[in-house]
Amino acid sequence: MRLFHVSEESDIEVFHPRTPDRDDLDKSVGLVWAIDEKRLPNFLTPRNCPRVTYHINDKSTFADREMFFSSPTVEHAVVIEHEWYNKMQNTKLYIYEFDSSGFELQDEVAGYYVSKATQIPIAKHTVEDLIEELIRRNVEIRITDNLHNIADRVKNSSLNWSLCRMGYAKR
Repeated sequence: MRLFHVSEESDIEVFHPRTPDRDDLDKSVGLVWAIDEKRLPNFLTPRNCPRVTYHINDKSTFADREMFFSSPTVEHAVVIEHEWYNKMQNTKLYIYEFDSSGFELQDEVAGYYVSKATQIPIAKHTVEDLIEELIRRNVEIRITDNLHNIADRVKNSSLNWSLCRMGYAKR
């Protein structure tokens, strides 16, 4: 299994555990966060870009597949707002890869893994064209005027989904 951390910062040499901001996690334990390769497309956007992402799982219905995907060969989608299109075209990302042996699964649906120990990346990959990288990974890219409608619909679907940085989304 491959694990990654995506950043706009090009020079991270060491990842130190940080105390989580989330109220559902123990704030007394610092963590290094990583994402698995299947959910990596969820993070191939500028950091603060609000987005709705979703992908097929073994319980996804045919009706949801037809409703949320334009092609039967696609199993993952990333939806952004119009205002973020230019930023998507002009942002460079750095994907830091970790040795997965120091991590444990934190959230299976989201593909989140955590480590309580300091981590040193084993590789760094540069992504200069985010849209091309998503296409290369067979991810459907949708661009809309407002994320809230699709967010509400996908939350009630049989798909696995993630809503990221929705505080930056238009109302």
